[in-house]
Amino acid sequence: MGEVSVHALRGVDLDLYAGELMVLLGASGSGKSTLLNILGGLDLPTSGAVEYRGWDLTGASEAELTEYRRYHVGFVFQFYNLIPSLTALENVAIVTEIARDPMRPEEALALVGLGGRGNHFPAQLSGGEQQRVAIARAIAKNPAVLLCDEPTGALDSKTGVLVLEALERVNRELGTTTALITHNAVVAGMAARVVQMSDGEVTEVRRNARVRAPAELSW
Repeated sequence: MGEVSVHALRGVDLDLYAGELMVLLGASGSGKSTLLNILGGLDLPTSGAVEYRGWDLTGASEAELTEYRRYHVGFVFQFYNLIPSLTALENVAIVTEIARDPMRPEEALALVGLGGRGNHFPAQLSGGEQQRVAIARAIAKNPAVLLCDEPTGALDSKTGVLVLEALERVNRELGTTTALITHNAVVAGMAARVVQMSDGEVTEVRRNARVRAPAELSW
């Protein structure tokens, strides 16, 4: 911006492994969301390379990036972005209409523990339930990769744990590679691998000796 140059990321070198649940941990402004956006094909890096199963996304056209986002990646954000005039089931069904091999919307809702709430509108659901609908929507197209940006950021501890349980179940039962951004160090306990970020750099990568169940977490 003018004479101001902001380096959101600096020399990040990172792999995501098939089927893992990984947490990106760092304070606000550490570059987590920028990295997630690049992994998801929402942003392009100014240098370096991003590869997905041998596919170089760095040189991909906008049409190719749209294909990547549509068929390979699911997104969950801090705010649910549900369509208020549609039921939970209809919010999920929208995504299945553009997917190649989608789940049934009812199946996706059942997987996140909302099998009986499909006919409810967002205004009739709690914040945690709306976030779980957003997760169901993201996984309904059967993505290989699920990218979650502060999915519990707007929730209290008890409700957040329910959301984390839904994400853990998706990872375990579907084998979806899951990257979860958080500033909350407690959440890192549920990950097999934790990537610590600070000032746009990866400062530490560690594996948890014991992966904790979401029900064991509180903050």
